Amino acid sequence: MKRLSALIILAALGTGCAYAQNMKPGQWEMTNKVMSSNGQTNAAMANAMKQLANMPPEQRAQIEAMMAQHGASMPKVGADGGMSIKACVTPEMAAKHEVPTGQSGKCSHNNTPVAGGIDVSFSCTEPPSSGHGQVRFNGDTGFTMQMDVTSSATGQPQQMHVETTGRWLAATCSK
Repeated sequence: MKRLSALIILAALGTGCAYAQNMKPGQWEMTNKVMSSNGQTNAAMANAMKQLANMPPEQRAQIEAMMAQHGASMPKVGADGGMSIKACVTPEMAAKHEVPTGQSGKCSHNNTPVAGGIDVSFSCTEPPSSGHGQVRFNGDTGFTMQMDVTSSATGQPQQMHVETTGRWLAATCSK
């Protein structure tokens, strides 16, 4: 179950490898929907989301600490099965056109500017995963993203489609 939870968090955060020419620094909210063509994977993800919502305090504290190291909050599960996190984009990150990815391990990114957004791809060795997709910006305070991700975090290859919306919340980040 820990591996599947890590896979969901990776899919939700790992897709954040986007940048914008004028992304505002501050508190952002990113809402993700993760879908798989495998019914068993979808059921396991739904179960993991329930467990995430009902996690024991000690385990929740560990995950919150890990997320905080990457500038993000504990994911919140929505009624529609989506997951939202709050993340901090520092002025330095904004200057470098970075969004907190939450990716641990060794990852490489390829971001290609296109009209209205960016084509993105990433590859990680720990846990093994890769993905590609498109980010489209709504000024400097919002974006939408479609990403196809392949991960072996559960020990077997998993194909997922991730839809993300991001919106700027405030100039300062909450702790």
